[in-house]
Amino acid sequence: MSSLIAGESHVCGLTINGVLVCKGNNDSGQLDVPFSSASEFTGLALGANFTCAIRQRNGLVACWGGTNRFEFDSDVILNVSFETIVAGLNFVCGLTTRNLSASCWGPGWSDKLNLNGGHLLRKVIPGPCVESSCSSCGVYLNSEELCLGSRNICKSCQIELPLALPLPPILTPPSTIAQPISPPSEARNKVLLAFLIVGSIGAFSGLCVIVYCLCNGACGFLKNKVDDSVHFTSAVAHVGTSLIPNSGLNAAPSSLRSFSSKQQSSRTLRHQRSGSSSKYVDKPHNFSLSELAAATDNFSVENKIGAGGFGIVYKGKLEDGREVAIKRGETCTKRKKFQEKESAFDSELALLSRLHHKHLVGLVGFCEEYEERLLVYEYMGNKALHDHLHDKNNVEKNSSILNSWMIRIKIALDAARGIEYLHNYAVPPIIHRDIKSSNILLDSNWTARVSDFGLSLMGPEPEQEGMSSQAVGTVGYIDPEYFVLNVLTTKSDVYGLGVLLLELLTGKRAVFKNEEDGTGPMCVVEYAMAMISAGELWNMLDSRVGQPEVNEAEAVEIVAYTASHCVNLEGKERPGMIDIVANLERALALCEGSPGSFSATAFSTPSASYRM
Repeated sequence: MSSLIAGESHVCGLTINGVLVCKGNNDSGQLDVPFSSASEFTGLALGANFTCAIRQRNGLVACWGGTNRFEFDSDVILNVSFETIVAGLNFVCGLTTRNLSASCWGPGWSDKLNLNGGHLLRKVIPGPCVESSCSSCGVYLNSEELCLGSRNICKSCQIELPLALPLPPILTPPSTIAQPISPPSEARNKVLLAFLIVGSIGAFSGLCVIVYCLCNGACGFLKNKVDDSVHFTSAVAHVGTSLIPNSGLNAAPSSLRSFSSKQQSSRTLRHQRSGSSSKYVDKPHNFSLSELAAATDNFSVENKIGAGGFGIVYKGKLEDGREVAIKRGETCTKRKKFQEKESAFDSELALLSRLHHKHLVGLVGFCEEYEERLLVYEYMGNKALHDHLHDKNNVEKNSSILNSWMIRIKIALDAARGIEYLHNYAVPPIIHRDIKSSNILLDSNWTARVSDFGLSLMGPEPEQEGMSSQAVGTVGYIDPEYFVLNVLTTKSDVYGLGVLLLELLTGKRAVFKNEEDGTGPMCVVEYAMAMISAGELWNMLDSRVGQPEVNEAEAVEIVAYTASHCVNLEGKERPGMIDIVANLERALALCEGSPGSFSATAFSTPSASYRM
């Protein structure tokens, strides 16, 4: 822990990575930490039954717990940034950034004690006054005034990780502290030795970088030339094992029968195959509300293109001509609803700000003014996969471009690559928690991208199997094991993807009304697995696409068997995303008439191989 603060019956601390952790009594919700990514919060203040923390990116204070859930919401802290905060049993005081004055609020703070409109003290010195110049972290404003002279108050630099080597001692002005000083030659030798050690390490590191660049320069050039399409040749499996499940189908695809699982020899190969972006992009732009209002014609009804739990989505056009999708959080008076919106906003902003991949919807920017929360994304011209599969117009007319098995399998592969990136390449891993057809968007080139990270969480470390989390998601897609046990793993996303694959095969919703026998709502998993087990795969396929052609039949079987393993009730029996992507690559290659381009793979776990 980098810091630890105790309340009356609970304690909170910030880990070395800046993640807020609270333990103890939770009778009043004082442990219910809002979404907390690394370095989300800085200063902490704990009272009898509440917790407050300062948000690192803007200095605003967030509080939770208390007898009344909203008793620490106050005009005193509305849009006010704080340097530090402390708490009594039932009130909080903080040092404001704008003028270093103290403000206090809470049910235990009497207005009679406030002076100057809520400020008990005029100004508070946030640190010692020193005569020496400050480091690159800078000085506080009005330092000279506060120090009554020419001295400065230095801002402290936050060090997130322990240093591998000790720093040279800080030289203290003689007038401040009198302590024994080593002889000049001894002190000079120590300093020179420290610099020699640090310099040697730096020189060695630089030499390693130069050698690495020289050796890999040609590879880097070739890597940029690789065509990141489904034709990329991947050596991920070799002949050996059948993939036949004990189901009703009499024979498995011949292409699946002769392949077994083998890990790739290089993480770079997987990285290339997944289509990960190797280029850094600009940080999300902080838009003003007026800019986004102008882009959407003041959020007109004509520009409304969708709606969800967070709010309404509008199509907009920025001043530079870019088309964007602007998600505006629902304006609400209920504090609980606002907190849910704030949590979803923080989650998407924290995650998408550092995720860049061709199969994830890109975040362009955001807006955070007063109670307005808006997120600006790349515009996806062909809407959501759900619209094409389940829109009434497409049900009645066979006019959609998705009425092709090759296109459907390509979209499945695109979505799988996006999820694979989240699970295997994001650091730390990310679990989406809401994989469904309405969250798979299609751009102008019909490339599928995963969207909506409002429920996403940073996953457990590689050595951990799962993490405790209250189950959330969408009916029909949510992992049954996660729903019952409240233990979240990456296999929960795999289940949602399995449902998505069955949607693509059958054309039915995740939960649909069974009109054939009038039995009421039915899950597509229940329907499809019964058909596959009875050997009736071809009877369950979406009639809008029609029966697969010769080169497509084997591909459809691969997708069906992949989906059937993804929706196993136990997470340990589901495949990982690397294996899923490999099988979908094989299926697409078969559709395109190039069966030799890829190798299918059996699904495996560290302890055993599961055959399809």
